[in-house]
Amino acid sequence: MSETTRDRPWLFRTYAGHSTAEKSNELYRGNLAKGQTGLSVAFDLPTQTGYDSDHVLSRGEVGKVGVPVSHLGDMRALFDQIPLDQMNTSMTINATASWLLALYVAVAEEQGADISKLQGTVQNDIIKEYLSRGTYVFPPEPSLRLIGDVAEYCYQNVPKWNPMNVCSYHLQEAGATPEQELAFALATATAVLDQVKARVDPADFPKMVARISFFVNAGIRFVTEMCKMRAFVDLWDEICRERYGVEDPKLRRFRYGVQVNSLGLTEQQPENNVYRILIEMLAVTLSKKARARAVQLPAWNEALGLPRPWDQQWSLRMQQIMAYETDLLEYDDLFDGNPAVDRKVEDLKAGARDELARIDEMGGAVAAIDHMKSALVSANSARLGRIEAGETTVVGVNKFTGGEDSPLTAGDGGIMVVDPAVEADQIARLQTWRDGRDAAAVEKALSDLRTAALSGENIMGPSIAAAKAGVTTGEWGAIMREIFGEYRAPTGVGKAANTVGDNLDDVRRAVEAASARLGRRVKFLVGKPGLDGHSNGAEQIAVRARDSGMEVVYEGIRLTPAQIVNAALEESVHVIGLSILSGSHIPLVTEILERMRRDGIDDIPLVVGGIIPESDAEEMRRAGVARVYTPKDFDLNKIMMDIVELVEGEGREAA
Repeated sequence: MSETTRDRPWLFRTYAGHSTAEKSNELYRGNLAKGQTGLSVAFDLPTQTGYDSDHVLSRGEVGKVGVPVSHLGDMRALFDQIPLDQMNTSMTINATASWLLALYVAVAEEQGADISKLQGTVQNDIIKEYLSRGTYVFPPEPSLRLIGDVAEYCYQNVPKWNPMNVCSYHLQEAGATPEQELAFALATATAVLDQVKARVDPADFPKMVARISFFVNAGIRFVTEMCKMRAFVDLWDEICRERYGVEDPKLRRFRYGVQVNSLGLTEQQPENNVYRILIEMLAVTLSKKARARAVQLPAWNEALGLPRPWDQQWSLRMQQIMAYETDLLEYDDLFDGNPAVDRKVEDLKAGARDELARIDEMGGAVAAIDHMKSALVSANSARLGRIEAGETTVVGVNKFTGGEDSPLTAGDGGIMVVDPAVEADQIARLQTWRDGRDAAAVEKALSDLRTAALSGENIMGPSIAAAKAGVTTGEWGAIMREIFGEYRAPTGVGKAANTVGDNLDDVRRAVEAASARLGRRVKFLVGKPGLDGHSNGAEQIAVRARDSGMEVVYEGIRLTPAQIVNAALEESVHVIGLSILSGSHIPLVTEILERMRRDGIDDIPLVVGGIIPESDAEEMRRAGVARVYTPKDFDLNKIMMDIVELVEGEGREAA
């Protein structure tokens, strides 16, 4: 095959954003100059959950896991010198998707762009937020309405924009089996399409179906993952044809982007992650029939902290070498007719159909949220149990652990650290923005927004008007919360199965002995302070503590330090455990320790887990934290024994 007949490569992206809009813009323009062909925007947690940077829950979270976008000025700075009518932009945003799209459209109009030509995606998948990522805000019914509003607006005004990106990525991060990943994502897609079907002309509905895209995860078992993608293609074609009557095969295409599995990246021997990322990329590029439309790769050091521009460049070069130096794009599908592949694909499809039937019997994805969450927690517990038992090998973690120190982590530590001054600077600029607005225009825009939310009018028009008037993310979010209320998703912990069994005998004996000496059951509070919604670790600690015989207090995500300390007082717990993966551990832990001292419970041991550099861990130990755990601490039974040891050391009596 000649060079001229090579397939076009997929979109090259890196998932990026940090510190400030200006810093992120600099990063985007640098990556585009290096050959990146699309943007994938990471927003910080206050932006994702509809708070301004100066909200109490935003403390320590500003600019950490993404870029803060509090108003039109921030969005304008984020895309400075980037012509949006020539860009394909993916925005990983869910609960506040309609607001961030409104800001994006407003900036595009300022640039003079033809809005109908904009290309990109808002993730806008709230169901997986309930199940796995935790940046939801509103209950299911209004959340689906907002998804429908975005879909209807895009259908009428931005036809090349994907109004929803069904995200199974975080399902795998939460422990989903391939069959669960297939079924839960497809059930989400049908729930959304059923919601928006009444909003468009029946003759145009197939085109609406074609705008639904997917965002998936590719793990290390790359043959299984490749077969999973082929199963996705077949099942989506089947659903589009049989459930929705879409006749045109082009409109039934399974269009997806991918980020390969960050969960499998290790803190130990992090240089090995380069091979993992490459192998996982093969799963979504080798099969032409199931090839990704866009690929973004994590950096080798993401288990350590925030990647530097050089780290992202290394991952971008990996994509470019695969696309341009190899002959991959010169061939038809390499796996058609392969009997082993065909068998695996059919097995995956059968398992997914069974799970889809269960979800349908329950009334669909929304009605089945509790079931799906519990299934994910159980599956993740089983996955971790296999690693602990050595049944699943992770090189450098539970096998081949000896080796040389990595020169890649020498010197500056191999990660980028967000300047603590960023938060104060962002808050100051936010206040300047508020002071410079037309107060009457803002008040009118907020009133119109409230009216639209109450009446059922499509929220996009008033949101775009609010963006142009200078309304902030927190003000938009406050109106939506006022009208729609807030939601607390099920934790899945109570119904999760015990998948460890006899491996807990020693731990259970230790818990029983400690409980007998205390005169009551060992009581362990697991807390998720701040806005970090990555609850997988906290859930697994809570489940293992429960199965070890402890009494566990776990109320889910997004708690203030005050709420956590109050719960410790009210429940008279023996140990407090915090899970923080967003990089906000220092300010949040500092505040919790201060409150514990103020309330006279600083004798309760405090343990902390998260993605925590050793320098920060040492600082927290000096401040009074009893134990610090990072991703390298995969042995949950050892952590449970540590908890018992801490309880024994304190010897707290029954209240």
